[in-house]
Amino acid sequence: MCGRYTVTATPEVLRALFGYAEQPNFPPRYNVAPTQPIAIVRLMNGQRQFALVRWGLLPSWVKDPKAFSLLINARGETVTDKPAYKAAMKRRRCLIPADGFYEWKAGGAGKQPFYIRAKSGTPLALAGLWETWTGPNGEELETAAIVTAGANQTLAPIHDRMPVVIARDQFDVWLDNTNEDTTAAAALIRPAPDELLEAIPVSTDVNRVANDNPRLIERVDEIVAVAPVSKSTPKPKRPAAAKKADGQGVLF
Repeated sequence: MCGRYTVTATPEVLRALFGYAEQPNFPPRYNVAPTQPIAIVRLMNGQRQFALVRWGLLPSWVKDPKAFSLLINARGETVTDKPAYKAAMKRRRCLIPADGFYEWKAGGAGKQPFYIRAKSGTPLALAGLWETWTGPNGEELETAAIVTAGANQTLAPIHDRMPVVIARDQFDVWLDNTNEDTTAAAALIRPAPDELLEAIPVSTDVNRVANDNPRLIERVDEIVAVAPVSKSTPKPKRPAAAKKADGQGVLF
């Protein structure tokens, strides 16, 4: 699962990488969370387009959005068959710019967050699906979800899932919406190469959505698991108090 990520590269860097015509200006984000507006890159009329949509996919056939679960991740194994994703997988695939994402490892006194980024420091293109929902009064809401796959060897010790990362030379394959045959695009749904990413332990400050600053991606000491004391383990005996010549006990 991917529930938080970052977008810290400059607008110029992302525009050059993804090749869209728009020139949006946006600040760095260090803690992007579900339901917030997120940037996507999609193909519209044969051209790559930058757009802002809500993170949390809402299929077009949903009647009441308030009664529908928030779909922030789409399991890659079922995107071609599951009703919530099937249409988007055929016609509305997108790329989601990110510089890294967070994942939590259970254990010890609590969950240790890790920041996962490219070893090279370059931005990542996460595989996404987008949809347009139209309300009863004609209102429209565009939404998206991140496609996930099983974890690679880098992520497996932390979590069993990870976002699908699309290589730059495969952008056109993933974005192509002219052919409803999803075979070529589906072949890209796989774990990232083991050598691509690195995972660093970071502060639990990332747990709070309101925190959004560069300190969130700084390395910290990983939380160390402390084994619980068994109830059957006898308590160590306290050393006998030293005595003075007069027979009175002393503290030290």
